[in-house]
Amino acid sequence: MDVAGVATALRDEARRANQRRLLVLTGDRDACYAAADAALDAAEIDRKATALVGTGSLDCERVAPKRADRLLGTTRDCVVFDAHADFRPNALGRVVGAVDGGGLFVLLAPPLDEWPECRTDFDGTLAVPPDDLADVTGNFRRRFAETLRAHPGVAIFDADAGTVERDGLTHPAPRLSTADDDSPELPEKRRFPDAAYDACLTGDQMEVVRELEALRDADSDEGGESDDSETTAVVVEADRGRGKSSAAGIAAGSLAAEGADVLVTAPEYRSCREVFVRAQALLQTLGVAVVTDRDSPREIRVEGDSGGCVRFADPTAAADLLGDGETGESGALADKPASAPDAVFVDEAAALSVRLLERFLAAPKVAFTTTIHGYEGAGRGFSVRFRDRLDESDHEVVETGLDEPIRYAAGDPVEVWAFRALLLDARPPVDEVVADTDPQSVAYRAVSPADLLADETLLREVFGLLVLAHYRTEPDDLARLLDAPNLSVRALVREDDATGRNHVVAVALLAREGGLPADVREHMYEGGRVRGNMLPDVLTSQLRDERAGIPVGKRVMRIATHHAVRSRGLGSRLLGEIRAEFEDELDWLGVGYGATPELLRFWRANGYRTVQLSTTRNDTSGEHSALMLDPLSDAGEELHDRHARWFASRVASMLADPLRDADPDMIRALLRSVDAPVELDLSAWDWRAVAASAYGPGQYDAAPRPFRRVALRYFVDSGEGTDSDALSARAERILVRKVLQGHPWPEVADELGFHSAGQCMRALGDAYEPLVDRYGGDAAAEEKRRYTD
Repeated sequence: MDVAGVATALRDEARRANQRRLLVLTGDRDACYAAADAALDAAEIDRKATALVGTGSLDCERVAPKRADRLLGTTRDCVVFDAHADFRPNALGRVVGAVDGGGLFVLLAPPLDEWPECRTDFDGTLAVPPDDLADVTGNFRRRFAETLRAHPGVAIFDADAGTVERDGLTHPAPRLSTADDDSPELPEKRRFPDAAYDACLTGDQMEVVRELEALRDADSDEGGESDDSETTAVVVEADRGRGKSSAAGIAAGSLAAEGADVLVTAPEYRSCREVFVRAQALLQTLGVAVVTDRDSPREIRVEGDSGGCVRFADPTAAADLLGDGETGESGALADKPASAPDAVFVDEAAALSVRLLERFLAAPKVAFTTTIHGYEGAGRGFSVRFRDRLDESDHEVVETGLDEPIRYAAGDPVEVWAFRALLLDARPPVDEVVADTDPQSVAYRAVSPADLLADETLLREVFGLLVLAHYRTEPDDLARLLDAPNLSVRALVREDDATGRNHVVAVALLAREGGLPADVREHMYEGGRVRGNMLPDVLTSQLRDERAGIPVGKRVMRIATHHAVRSRGLGSRLLGEIRAEFEDELDWLGVGYGATPELLRFWRANGYRTVQLSTTRNDTSGEHSALMLDPLSDAGEELHDRHARWFASRVASMLADPLRDADPDMIRALLRSVDAPVELDLSAWDWRAVAASAYGPGQYDAAPRPFRRVALRYFVDSGEGTDSDALSARAERILVRKVLQGHPWPEVADELGFHSAGQCMRALGDAYEPLVDRYGGDAAAEEKRRYTD
């Protein structure tokens, strides 16, 4: 059989089953393109409905691998993916879903036996200095090629030899015909217009749209009674290709038609573009006149006086529109700002940090939609990390999801293959086999790429835990895990008494950094980018320390404990084992992450100390990034000590300017994680001013500087366990908000629940009494006696 026969048979079977099939063409690049050209003709595939992801020519749409996201939310009869010039797992994960039922996904690749030894531009990104391209392995490609040879629905044709290795036919049972009367019926109880349900393609979509009616305002019903206090959160989970974004768009359009202001957010606009496409289409069907801001709209506004609209904002900007997202002392939500929307849709919610997701609970009506399996993020991670917080909120939670594929029939073999090849459905062990695990019942082990290749279950458990550890884990990360020479994995495993098999209960992904030659350090100091080496890069380029790249360390890129056994000390046990293993080999251990009070306390408890905090928030996580070091050698101590001193010397000025609006509880935990001397260097007059404010009629506003130095010293000392309970949490928040960040008295009083600015001023004076007693010298003591004796 020639390539034309293989392609024809595959396409015929794909059409009959309304599924996709995968055609792999291997060999010389030119031979593969010639075979692809013949295959498309034989399979009668319209070139106008075909996209080539690569740099060759097939007389069809061409998309660069780095621009593969252009195909997200679109459909094609065929996608041809050229893996010769560049092979990016993320690009493959993005485009494979664009093939419609009855279509072909065509992969052009070198001979499969030789492929693991090939290198492309993507491999260059895995070569982190001081390693080079020769140090990158081919483990990802080796495993990838094995999946091609093992999965149903995958045909392999050798374009060099003109021979068929696999025909890819699955011979599925004939599909039952779908009669008109089998179409989904409109829900009996519905409040959105019938056109909204007519726009749904499956019964699943109809059910999700009906559940999203919970986001309507009660005033939208004729004769309905307003219930502004009612809060609702709808959670929609689905695999890719199920129509989740379309359902959200139909609901958003329905709400806008009723006059609602609907805010849509996602990690990137392209992730939720389909929401706007479907919302606009529904409004047109309803005959509602709209104005849009562009052809691919980020704002759809209903003409007239109703005020309805659907608008997009980046996650942090969207959260800001809802207020600060914090709860007051009573636990009640902050008042809704005037510009706040009536309903919020958070698309691809699993790709956002938990703390940022929590801010969206300031919206009375909010929907969280997310992909369960896919390169966008992991729905299971969303469930584990955020659902507890959601359940504790005042919102009535409505859960729903979609199972039935939209673009192709269930059981599609290409979807099954992609899930396994890219580990899109990786997950940790089931809860039951690890539920009774504690630090005494686990063993520490190094997990090599060879171990992961040899044991698919081990690979899925390790990668599944890493997915939960981070808000955005992608197929590229699987390639890094298997091939990048600077990465290593350490894990805690628990033996299953019933089977004797070890299961992963905690895992850490480590990145070797530092040990850079002089020319690389100079390049980095002068502003050049160096792959990897995140900690040396920041310490060198931003903090102007050209020596920072000399010591060698390992950065904890990600660490995760199985959700069923959290808060049992397993993360700390793993970090302790890592320290013991490397304390005689490395200069430092380090970490960089979005700082929250809880995480800062965790890392401080495990010996890590802060040396830097970013002055801007991460767009996706919404957090300021903290960098921490745990020195292991004299060189590591020198690196840590000088950066800790520099940080302690500048942090007060940072808090008064770029970090002025940082979360006070995060700042409290941050300052406690600094290990550096804070000299008070106060004059006798300074101490009299502070003591008079604490015990007499003095005022903070007359001399802010000495108050600031004393507050900073207090927090840093508290981190070392010196009478850390001297002040209440509320008093400490006054020190942060007023003294260190310089907010106006009325604002601080209102935020912290004082009746007046004067009461807040008196509370600040009370907070300084124990600090004067602890740190004040003779001048402070003499001033105190004037008011207490």
